[in-house]
Amino acid sequence: MRIIALVVLLCVASVIEAAQLPLSVLPGGAVVYKPIQSVRERKFADLVQQKTDFSCGAAALATILRQAYWLDVNEDQIIEGMLAHADQDVVRVQGFSMLDMKRYVESIGMRARGYRVAAETLSDIRIPVVVLMDIRGYKHFVVLQKVHNGWVYVGDPVLGHKRFKVDDFVKGWNGIIFAVIGQGYDKANALLDPPLPLTAKNRINTFSPVQDAELLDFGFIRSDFF
Repeated sequence: MRIIALVVLLCVASVIEAAQLPLSVLPGGAVVYKPIQSVRERKFADLVQQKTDFSCGAAALATILRQAYWLDVNEDQIIEGMLAHADQDVVRVQGFSMLDMKRYVESIGMRARGYRVAAETLSDIRIPVVVLMDIRGYKHFVVLQKVHNGWVYVGDPVLGHKRFKVDDFVKGWNGIIFAVIGQGYDKANALLDPPLPLTAKNRINTFSPVQDAELLDFGFIRSDFF
């Protein structure tokens, strides 16, 4: 009887609530649920997906503002804000540029810095930043989350969480990082601890919050921490 009840609950749950999986029925009719996450949800956890062909920069910027600064912004709002300071004809053909992102960031009272970074110092990056990649001739903005043990972890507005070997990443990267700086930065934000591939085994969590002294290297100032 319990098995039949569980099957019925599974069918109902698949229609009403896909994020809860009933595991068993306890005496008295109580049901034990376990939260579940689809593969797609996991791939885009903490990331903003782009909705248009030219909005990868807006989605990447929204990801950082939402996760690292807890700002309630979305892709549409950032697109509108960047268009106010950009050449719309150029955007339609080439998409947004880092200059467009810089102007938008400054328009909301924050600071933006671009840095040219040597490949051998990629592991020194301690904050999530926007980077431009050339993928088979297609220019695409993604969020560089961290570099660890020879892997570069990125949040791709189209493909979700990805990782590349450093050498492979460098082949398609233009050597520049775009950092967003301002008050309210969450030093333990989720972007710094991206999910590993679903096939990863024996994961050891080595994540630890970034120290103030390390943030100063990227343009933060003491007053940003208060």
